[in-house]
Amino acid sequence: MKVERKPTTFEMKVYNAVEKIPRGTVVTYRELAIYIGVASARAVGQALKRNPFVPSVPCHRVVSSNEKVGGFFGSSFGPQWDKKRAMLENEGIEFSNGRIDLKKFTHRF
Repeated sequence: MKVERKPTTFEMKVYNAVEKIPRGTVVTYRELAIYIGVASARAVGQALKRNPFVPSVPCHRVVSSNEKVGGFFGSSFGPQWDKKRAMLENEGIEFSNGRIDLKKFTHRF
């Protein structure tokens, strides 16, 4: 039997911010961390890995600062990663050589 855990206050802060990212735009883990007032982009990624509110909290819209897709549900390659990229492309995000033009597609809080 799987026991569902309640999201932490920190995780809810992350999820509430992610809900504000419009379709067809992205933010980086670092930008999201700065927006919510924390120093760790990695902690943001860990919270998103545990996102129980998919798809209403669109965690696929959070990407790496190196203009790459980044992880998705704890995977940085394979079927989950492919799914994240496909979701972004479906929303109009364009890739060139595997990278996203962050100047064009970044949401500003």
